Amino acid sequence: MNLPWILLFLPLVVAAVCQLVLRKSAIVPLVATASAVATLVISFLLLGKTGTSAFDWATIGEFHLRIGIQLDRLSTGMMIVVTGVGALVHIFSLAYMKDDEGKARYFTGLAFFMFSMTGIVLADNFIMTFIFWELVGFSSYLLIGHWYQKESAADAAKKAFLCNRVGDFGFMIGILMLWGITGTLTFGDMQIPAAVSTATLSAAVLCIFCGAVGKSAQLPLHVWLPDAMEGPTPVSALIHAATMVAAGVYMLFRVQTSLGFEVFEELQASTVIAWTGGITSLLAALMATQQDDIKRVLAYSTLSQLGYMVMAVGFVHGEAGMFHLFTHAWFKALLFLGSGAVIYACHHEQDIWKMGGLRKKMPITTIAFGAGCLALIAVPGTSGFFSKELILDAAHEAGSPLFWIAAFVAVLTPFYMTRLFVVAFLGKPRSENAGHAHEVGPLMWVPLALLAVLAIFSGYSFINPLSPALPHHAGEFHLNLVAIVSLAALVIGVGTGWILYAGKDKDPVTIPLFRNRFYIDGIYDNFIVRYFQDALVAIVHFFDELVINGLMVGGLSRGAASFGNLFRKVQSGELQGYAFACGLGAILVIYFMVFL
Repeated sequence: MNLPWILLFLPLVVAAVCQLVLRKSAIVPLVATASAVATLVISFLLLGKTGTSAFDWATIGEFHLRIGIQLDRLSTGMMIVVTGVGALVHIFSLAYMKDDEGKARYFTGLAFFMFSMTGIVLADNFIMTFIFWELVGFSSYLLIGHWYQKESAADAAKKAFLCNRVGDFGFMIGILMLWGITGTLTFGDMQIPAAVSTATLSAAVLCIFCGAVGKSAQLPLHVWLPDAMEGPTPVSALIHAATMVAAGVYMLFRVQTSLGFEVFEELQASTVIAWTGGITSLLAALMATQQDDIKRVLAYSTLSQLGYMVMAVGFVHGEAGMFHLFTHAWFKALLFLGSGAVIYACHHEQDIWKMGGLRKKMPITTIAFGAGCLALIAVPGTSGFFSKELILDAAHEAGSPLFWIAAFVAVLTPFYMTRLFVVAFLGKPRSENAGHAHEVGPLMWVPLALLAVLAIFSGYSFINPLSPALPHHAGEFHLNLVAIVSLAALVIGVGTGWILYAGKDKDPVTIPLFRNRFYIDGIYDNFIVRYFQDALVAIVHFFDELVINGLMVGGLSRGAASFGNLFRKVQSGELQGYAFACGLGAILVIYFMVFL
């Protein structure tokens, strides 16, 4: 069991060496990239392995806090996603960040991010999960705010950190509740006593779900993820594809398997989880239809697809959610890195209406990006089609109205992706930057080419390590109501997008509600955050002025001054006064010794 521990701690050692020893050395990017590739190799070596290994981290009486690794099909398959996407992001970053003054700090942050997510995936208990859960939040704060000199980047980092702290507070309460219910924090040892009510267990699961709401950016804590685009684009690929947002869905499925599918199905919490995912998926897709920033379109797409995954977990079809997480990781990493290549070639232009004509200027990037689009919009035969079908099947089998919401999202997804591709890559260049764009170098397009292959074929069982755990093998296609609805949604979405946007130089559709993201961010910024801050300032001011200055500092200082004045009067310097005090003292001593 040495390889799993090497897999866990290698990125941490590399991050420590890069930060403490190499510092700003030019070899930091190469060392970090080599370690990412090494972890990918180790992950392949661990495929198919099972077992656990643990050591006591701290002991309090009979209570043991332990760091434990669990190898099974779920964890080893997920590690392929984390290390695979991570390695390609590192390679892409060698070119993308080559001129950045803080690239050593950037690659150190990437290594620490890999360590944090690896700990979540391999954890066999809630204590270890929570430790690395918080480290993932800290890592994202560092990377989102990499360009901290920009006020918008610094604010985005703080926003991500604080939104996740809100969710993590509920997550911590849920962990403590499950510990009280089951008497253990180890996933494999959880047994629900018969005396525990479903209401109590549902409350615990919903608190656990709060952690996923934060990390996987579900309503109402979704607002941090689009703003996280302020970080370098490769960071966006890592966050959206394989690390931070994937942690919530992965954790939910791990909890579901630990409690048991039959137990989970009886809980009201499962309905809440499914509806939260469905509504998030719908609102995020509507927001994506009106975004002009290429990265924000993809960010809201991620929110929408994560809603699909969470909805599947709520329907107690977590296997379908994990399958979609696996396929989504590859094509979403491709789309974000592809957008990074476009932004790099267009001199950091991100507005799709200032692009155009990139098909001729960047043919490799265009083909790769197109492959990612095909997978995301679920064209039959691509990986996204098979994984999305499983989620639609789950919603249909549940007889839930969410099936039709998911079907409508299946119309919106090809619509906004067709809009993005047509506007950015087809037609004529709409700006000087687009006109002077050129294909990126091999350090960028090679990862894109590899991801393009995976975007198409990662749904097939000969590539997907999670497929044996699924109720249906990827690659199977059955013509039924779900398939007919899915194909109709694809045709309607692509057709509408093409008709509306082909050959257009500006957006013919303007829906302020969608463009302004349902004004949710404005409500947070102008009301909740502002009034919360004002209330907090008032409380701090009260304690500072009345308690600290008034009672503690002021009161103690006035008391000391009063005692000082009293004793100063005794020390008058007059000989007669000292003689009188000495005589009075002698009389008192004689009195106490003789008469008492």
